[in-house]
Amino acid sequence: MSISTRNALRSGLLYLLLSVLWIQLSQHLLSSFFDDPEQLVQWQIVRGYLWVSVSAVLIFLIHARYQRFGRAGLDLKPRSEDRERLRQAAAVFDCTREGVLVTDKDGLIVHVNRAFVAITGYQESEVLGERPNLFKSGRHSAEFYQKVYQTLDATGEWSGEIWNRRKSGEIYPQWQTIRAIRDDLGQLSQYVAVFSDISAIKDSQHELAQLANYDPLTGLPNRLLFTDRATQALASAQVHKRGCALLLIDLDHFKIINDSLGHNIGDQLLKAVGDRLQHLFGSGISLARLGGDEFAVLAENCPQVVQAAALAQRVIEGLKEPFQLDGHQLFISASIGISLFPSDSLNAEQLLRNADSALFKAKSAGREGYALYTEELTAHAQHRVEMAGELRRALEQDELRVYYQPVHDLSNSRLIGVEALVRWEHPQRGLVSPGEFIPIAERTGLIAEIDAWVMEHSCRQMCQWLQEGVELSFIAVNVSSRLFARRELYQQVAKVLDDTGLDPALLELEVTESAVMDDPEVALEQLHRLRELGVSLAIDDFGTGYSSLLRLKRLPVQKLKIDQGFVAGLPWDEDDAAIVRVVIALAQSMGMQVQAEGIEQADQARFLLDQSCDLGQGYWFGRPMPADQLDWLRAPVIA
Repeated sequence: MSISTRNALRSGLLYLLLSVLWIQLSQHLLSSFFDDPEQLVQWQIVRGYLWVSVSAVLIFLIHARYQRFGRAGLDLKPRSEDRERLRQAAAVFDCTREGVLVTDKDGLIVHVNRAFVAITGYQESEVLGERPNLFKSGRHSAEFYQKVYQTLDATGEWSGEIWNRRKSGEIYPQWQTIRAIRDDLGQLSQYVAVFSDISAIKDSQHELAQLANYDPLTGLPNRLLFTDRATQALASAQVHKRGCALLLIDLDHFKIINDSLGHNIGDQLLKAVGDRLQHLFGSGISLARLGGDEFAVLAENCPQVVQAAALAQRVIEGLKEPFQLDGHQLFISASIGISLFPSDSLNAEQLLRNADSALFKAKSAGREGYALYTEELTAHAQHRVEMAGELRRALEQDELRVYYQPVHDLSNSRLIGVEALVRWEHPQRGLVSPGEFIPIAERTGLIAEIDAWVMEHSCRQMCQWLQEGVELSFIAVNVSSRLFARRELYQQVAKVLDDTGLDPALLELEVTESAVMDDPEVALEQLHRLRELGVSLAIDDFGTGYSSLLRLKRLPVQKLKIDQGFVAGLPWDEDDAAIVRVVIALAQSMGMQVQAEGIEQADQARFLLDQSCDLGQGYWFGRPMPADQLDWLRAPVIA
């Protein structure tokens, strides 16, 4: 070894020893001010090199607190306050629920907090030195990330929603804020990203969207979403000059199933119908449940009436197969109203209204069929709306009148009672037919108020006749199905009897067969309570509904009324004659009286008398008339 080499080696060793002594002296001095100075200045010798690590905390404190070092000397005092602030900052950093990720200026991860580990599933050791693209979900394009960094460069901060991937592979949404950190010289030193997991918020938003746009029972779009989709579809159809058809589907007699088997079975049936309708249709068909037992279909490529009719027929045929639900085999049919685009209307709302008008026509024609919209149906619907408004005014301005039709004992032609019938004396149109306004009153709910008004006026009139010496055995008043279904009917009848003082035995309430069968248990309860008042009960229009003989024998009624539809063909129509004979025999076997309606000819009255029918009413005996014009003379004798 040469002299020069030995001298260089001695110099290097001496420099190394002096450096180590300086470091140890520095650590000794710092021990007066810091709890753990070895963590601030660390050193080691590796392969002849001295490696010194100085903590950024030490540099920061020296820079921040002792800027006047060169001029005034270092004012070294205990730094317990600064140490406490550092501990607090570290605690906040680790305890915050938001994830925090810090990278250096080159984008390498240098620190994460506990929330980061909890949210992402990655441990700190797994991500240090990695780049944040480790968490990319694949849901964002390269342009998205390019815009993020452009915003960071321009403003120093970016905030927004971003989708990332957990260690488990699950993709989830974050709300993230990224900030660029610069030193005192303005040079980029770090990036800090703070983020929160917004999966729960996204799930809530999805649930709210589901509730707002979808039927919770069937999972089908509701009216709101269907109208929106139909609007978009019609706009597209108008551009491409395509025809569309809107079908409104209403289940026939669904209420009977719902009431007799319970709402649980009814809900299951609605869901099953929705599923079956979905299987019936292919692409280009939008299906929705609008509410209750009403569904809607929009066929986006249906240029001709024949195609719309074929689609409706497919629905009718498709629903004929029975539904098996909880051990019940259920059959259901449907009525369908059809409205066409663009011939009937150019917007979704009007198409729905038109289809509803057509649906009403289909139901009126006997159900289990379809009907097409026409302008005449629109005019009819507008007329119904106007009529309903005028009918309300008629109640307020006392335009209603009670007419009375005689009821005679067929065996001796003696007048035995009257039936009260409502009439409307319109100030401009004159006497309005009941067939014109009664259906409207039933649809609008006014029929209950009208029936109550008729009952009170009829009872007062009966009392007046009795005071005048007119001998009548009863006055019959119709009770609508709406009023009959309301449990306050008992109180209403009792109040009328109490107010007027009429003997309950003189009041006969007529209830239609369909009203009784709509809800048999409620009907049975109502009829028994009315019988407790002492009033008489009759089943009106018998034979036109769906009576169960088993239920009929349980009803506390005293009379069956044969509908005039069966009387009209007497005595020549063999079917009508056979039905009348059966009804009379049935009533007599059950101890009930029988009264025939619509008798207009002597031959009809004679046939009924021969069959032992008890009572009769119709034009043969007298037309309905106001009380002051009623002819009390005897009807023609039946020879």
